[in-house]
Amino acid sequence: MVLGPNGSTLQYDVNIIGLYKTKGTIWYKGKKNRYAEARYMSWNDGVTAYMVDKKKKTVGIFRADDDNKDKYLSKFKYNLNDYEYSWQYCKEGIEVNLKPKNSVFLGIRQMKGILDKTTHHPKYLRIKVAFFWTTVKIFNFKAGNINDNLFVFPRNQFKDYEFIDNR
Repeated sequence: MVLGPNGSTLQYDVNIIGLYKTKGTIWYKGKKNRYAEARYMSWNDGVTAYMVDKKKKTVGIFRADDDNKDKYLSKFKYNLNDYEYSWQYCKEGIEVNLKPKNSVFLGIRQMKGILDKTTHHPKYLRIKVAFFWTTVKIFNFKAGNINDNLFVFPRNQFKDYEFIDNR
């Protein structure tokens, strides 16, 4: 539902032990994605990624598959085959557990996702990084009907920004 060919969108709210707080919206559709927060925005059409920093007034341009396009998220790159999976019913819904086969201290050490029992929509994630847990609250999840135009970078909105081509 989240990463499928019909796309999805959700809003999130995260606070990593007071060091990193943000909230925003993410859109996915196949290999395309986009997110918008107070300071950062991105458009990734599956070929090119545009990373906007509103405070610095810069637009970084990257290949869509370049890990360096997002310095924070690239530390938590996710590969399906690197995890062991399990699930169980809990009072809040369905708990999906992911544990890395080979744990790295600064990477994800464990993750628990809570899904709604009826719709299977994500409710929140609990992620253990190093020695602490953080929660990512998820709300307003919608699957399907995501228009491809959402992933097209609106260059004319950023005319006065500095463009840095990293391809």
